[in-house]
Amino acid sequence: MQSSSSWLADYFERVWFMNPTLAAVLSVILGVGICMALIPIIPGFGSYLERKVCADLQQRIGPNRAGFLPFGIMQAVADGIKTIQKEDLIPEHADRFLFKSAPYICIIGVFSCFAVIPFSGAGPLSALNLGVYYILSISSLMAVGIVLAGWASNSKWTLLGGIRSAGQMISYEIPIALSVVTVAMVAGTLNMSGLTAAQRLGWNIGFWNSNIFVTLSFPVYWIAALAECNRTPFDIPEAESELVAGYFTEYSGLRFSFFAMAEYAEMFVVSAMAVVLYFGGFYLPFEGIMPWIMDLSGGRLTLIHFSVFLGKVWALMYLMIWIRWTLPRYRIDQLMDLCWKALIPIAFVNFMGAACWMALLG
Repeated sequence: MQSSSSWLADYFERVWFMNPTLAAVLSVILGVGICMALIPIIPGFGSYLERKVCADLQQRIGPNRAGFLPFGIMQAVADGIKTIQKEDLIPEHADRFLFKSAPYICIIGVFSCFAVIPFSGAGPLSALNLGVYYILSISSLMAVGIVLAGWASNSKWTLLGGIRSAGQMISYEIPIALSVVTVAMVAGTLNMSGLTAAQRLGWNIGFWNSNIFVTLSFPVYWIAALAECNRTPFDIPEAESELVAGYFTEYSGLRFSFFAMAEYAEMFVVSAMAVVLYFGGFYLPFEGIMPWIMDLSGGRLTLIHFSVFLGKVWALMYLMIWIRWTLPRYRIDQLMDLCWKALIPIAFVNFMGAACWMALLG
């Protein structure tokens, strides 16, 4: 499957009769612009969804007054305007360069993952053959930014939060990687579009290949993803009852909002990965055997695929938020024991089981 940037370049050449070089440059600029436009949209809607779910679970209404749109949808815009107006303070003895750089490292690292996520049949912005490894590696910049924020702030609370975050995120990347590689091994590709195409005849590679170990890898992936995003019950790095606000205690204003934006964006990325790996990507259930779907024009089919993909991703984000307001927080020792004594062994057994299943049954 070609990338969306290649598709745009071909479109500019055929319809607008552009020079190939100019068409390629313009397609990349447009693709990057779309990714940049997602920076305020995804965290804004994620914040709104979090408030509404929290209110619903606590039998409240939640935000419903901001702006001229119904249901308080403009609340995220109001929050953004308020954050921009707040004073941006830097601690007196902080490392100013690293203190300023940390939030940008977090947000750049997580939003760079959007380049290889296939939102529809038009393909991702960049159809990398190693797209899975790209996401696993580039998303780890989030941990680097958090550790830098904790160390550069010159505060006990932020330093402890940064150290906890480093240990937690590095540890839980192992079960995530093992679960992802298990699916990629069965599908025979590390390309995100290829993983989606492998499930066209029916959701979940594990079901239609009868490889139960692939299906069992999803709970491991999902639990580890919650920890990777620092979400409850694994929000140890920012535990309010222990560390005030954790690694971003000393941050305010726009830089503080960058950490929140990066967190919601990372929730979106891990949910999108789960959709691609386990829930058929942008395909409807059993779309490959629905002839009426194939008769749709390219534009309408792309719109349907895009809507289906976003619906699946936001459903998983809803589950993340629901878990946050339902379960209590783990202690740090319980969190590390869960990873090293439970999730990693189970993920390894799933990986070896899937490999043996393929070798014995094909």
